[in-house]
Amino acid sequence: MKVAAVQMTSGTDVAANLGDAARLLRDAADQGVSLAVLPENFAFLGTDDKAKLAIAEPDGGGPIQAFLSRQAASLSLWLVGGTLPIRGDEARAFSASLLYDPEGRRRARYDKIHLFDVGVPDVEESYRESAATIPGEQPITADTPIGRIGMAVCYDIRFPELFQRLGELGMDLLCLPAAFTVPTGEAHWSLLLRARAVESLCYVVAAAQSGEHGGGRRTYGHSMIVGPWGEILAERPSGAGIVVADLDIMHLCGLRTRFPALSHRRRLAIETPPG
Repeated sequence: MKVAAVQMTSGTDVAANLGDAARLLRDAADQGVSLAVLPENFAFLGTDDKAKLAIAEPDGGGPIQAFLSRQAASLSLWLVGGTLPIRGDEARAFSASLLYDPEGRRRARYDKIHLFDVGVPDVEESYRESAATIPGEQPITADTPIGRIGMAVCYDIRFPELFQRLGELGMDLLCLPAAFTVPTGEAHWSLLLRARAVESLCYVVAAAQSGEHGGGRRTYGHSMIVGPWGEILAERPSGAGIVVADLDIMHLCGLRTRFPALSHRRRLAIETPPG
């Protein structure tokens, strides 16, 4: 089956962003795609994470969620809706990635677990995502005709224990919306995606933001689809567009049978050294 990663350069105009997403999703559907993944913050990407609170929606309702449901149904796609802010407490929202089926029904919600509270080395960039975002707690998988999807978002990719748990839950395909910074993307994006594919023996569909977003914020792009042996099947370095690749679950099953590394994992006891 064909899958697509959608690359966007989102800004603060929600209507314009949704229009761009609709156009790119139509392009994916015209190419026979069964599953499409939108990037992190596809509907709104501002210079300040707190700005997204103005468009936060209640869980289960709101114009962005309605858009995702309509797109999935009208295009007959399984659709991972990047991330959007879902209301939490008065000061923060969850960064939620939503999965819709081809009838427009929501089938899963994943809240980003690991929040980007960092200073980027060697450049004058710092982020404190937790100031406006509530971290999730639960790893999420969902069954689709393509295979069992594991859901994660951007900074999550640096924490292999999450993907070990997703593997234990039967993940065949990792869907990863992201908005990587340029310095961290240049250093680690491809490396981390390929590492997660190899260690989990799974496909990875990584949909990224790309380019200038106002206020000096820049994202790395390089949306890609990676095979379970770590091979890059498709990649878009920059600019809005899509990348498409065929996934072969029978090949995946055969690979896991011939190279059963997942069954060789050992849980190691951690001992405190004497003294």
